[in-house]
Amino acid sequence: MDITIENIMLIGSILLFISILAGKTSYRFGVPTLLLFLAVGMLAGSEGIGGIYFDEPKIAQFIGIVALNFILFSGGLDTRWKSIQPVLWQGISLSTLGVLITALCIGTFAWQITDFTLMEGLLLGAIISSTDAAAVFSILRSKNLALKSNLRPTLELESGSNDPMAYFLTIAFLSLVMNPEDSVWSIIPIFFLQIIIGGIAGFVFGYLSKLVINRIKLGFEGLYPVLVISLMFITFSATDAMGGNGFLAVYLCGVFLGNQNLIHKNTVIKMFDGLAWLMQIILFLTLGLLVFPSQVVPVVGIGLAIAAVLIFVARPIAVFLSLSFFKMKFRRRLYISWVGLRGAVPIVFATYPLIAGIEKANLIFNIVFFVSLTSVLVQGTSLAAVAHWFKVSLPSSEKKLSPVDKILMDESKSHLQEIDIPQQSIAIGKRIVDLKIPAGAIIAMITRNNNFITPKGDTVVEENDILLILTEDRSNFLEIKKYLE
Repeated sequence: MDITIENIMLIGSILLFISILAGKTSYRFGVPTLLLFLAVGMLAGSEGIGGIYFDEPKIAQFIGIVALNFILFSGGLDTRWKSIQPVLWQGISLSTLGVLITALCIGTFAWQITDFTLMEGLLLGAIISSTDAAAVFSILRSKNLALKSNLRPTLELESGSNDPMAYFLTIAFLSLVMNPEDSVWSIIPIFFLQIIIGGIAGFVFGYLSKLVINRIKLGFEGLYPVLVISLMFITFSATDAMGGNGFLAVYLCGVFLGNQNLIHKNTVIKMFDGLAWLMQIILFLTLGLLVFPSQVVPVVGIGLAIAAVLIFVARPIAVFLSLSFFKMKFRRRLYISWVGLRGAVPIVFATYPLIAGIEKANLIFNIVFFVSLTSVLVQGTSLAAVAHWFKVSLPSSEKKLSPVDKILMDESKSHLQEIDIPQQSIAIGKRIVDLKIPAGAIIAMITRNNNFITPKGDTVVEENDILLILTEDRSNFLEIKKYLE
């Protein structure tokens, strides 16, 4: 079946519906939902029962880049600075040095067991060098897996921030394959330029986005997520145009905005959470349609060998070397080594050699597809079990408490207190979003004329209001009270 303008909506909606149902069913059996999305795409493809012919790497790459913007930005919005601050440098080391070591290990191994040149092997290693944000975010969160000692923020920070490094290495080694006369050393200044520009641009655009979101008055709450989408794409495109790494900028912009006071912030975060899931499904469906299973079968032997080395050799070496500067228990390092899931991102990066038209592009794509599939199947299905074996998971009694239960517990870190707004208060006439409330504190409710108001970012504080403050640190109350009174 060919995809036409007339049937694309019907085909797309049916595939989306089937994927959601398959994902719901798979969760009960411990199978990663993303693997089911990929399987639905393959079954619908030219060699499956659907018979949909799709051989368009450029379209798949475009969809992949758009989807990654949403996935990384949404992951950034959900990242609390307080949770990643203690593991910031561990995450940075894993997402840079760890990715480089993984690429070198896999590249060298592929060079030894295949007829790849060294640069072709390193290109393959670069493509599969990063953990996949979509896979890690969705599997950790869907399984509600509670881990000890900042393991979860470490893993999510790594997966959210290591795609830029893998993207750079992929483009760099692809350039060296196409231009063998160039020196490896020529890519080093380009790397620093991309990372520095991408990092600065991420925070600059994040700050500018905050100003735009809070100062513009759209009148309709539903328009704010649309505004944020436009700002997200501006961040990516402008950073890329300046020679920086757009993926890094988008993720950092999301992290910055997620830790600021924004108008209709909850609406924006919920919308992006749904859009991130939608993009993950579309991305995996597209990549499933793009692959030809008959071309994957001949590379199963090589794929298994590379997958085994990746999971049991390259990833552990990369983790232990990149974390050698930090104090961490051995079993926790082992668990980080295991959570090296590959997924859609390597497959998207594998479309770059296809579009460039290098000699072994099709072989590289099929190997990457098989390795990613194996990684999600083997590692994704065993995250909870391995966490239990290594004793890094929290007891079930500690992870099933609802937010309300946590607030009401005597030992809870959350505290509630009312603060009256007197006549001379600096807060009168100001919007909630413009108040300088410390990080970790929120205005949960406003009592006004014996009525209860659910505050939003653009709610204006009035005289004699009573603000119900929820905070993690009781000392914040003195600071807030002094400021408001």
